[in-house]
Amino acid sequence: MQYQPITGKPPQLSLFEGLIAHSLTPFEDIVTPPPADDRLSEMTLSGSNGHCRLLLAPILRELSEATDTRWLTLIAPPASLSQRWLRETSLNLDRILLLPANESQGALDLACKALISGCSHTVVTWFARLDRASRSRLRAAAELGHTQSLNIRLGN
Repeated sequence: MQYQPITGKPPQLSLFEGLIAHSLTPFEDIVTPPPADDRLSEMTLSGSNGHCRLLLAPILRELSEATDTRWLTLIAPPASLSQRWLRETSLNLDRILLLPANESQGALDLACKALISGCSHTVVTWFARLDRASRSRLRAAAELGHTQSLNIRLGN
């Protein structure tokens, strides 16, 4: 048997083409990439505490060895990232500044001050969630200080 198309009638659309494809929004309309010069990056690590530290160690090590001679500043890091852990993971402690937050100065304010000062090449924060206003503050401060802001979310 040989296939012979029926002439005069348009071909029938598949279910996907007829119903679903027209209702989907193109991906470029959904995701707007950040500007190329965006100075705020975010990273989420989930899993056990030990596993997260294992994944985090090479990132912090690389940042502590950056060719930029300014500080790598850690704002109110979790208790599991102690001085002892930093030393054991072979980070360059001569290039790391640890700043604990307190009641008089919250972590966001402290991070913004560190970013604006320009004394750090990267300021690392540990906010579980950043709202739009906080993101804007961190971006603006990083831009003023010509520095990078990295927020690390640790989850389970």
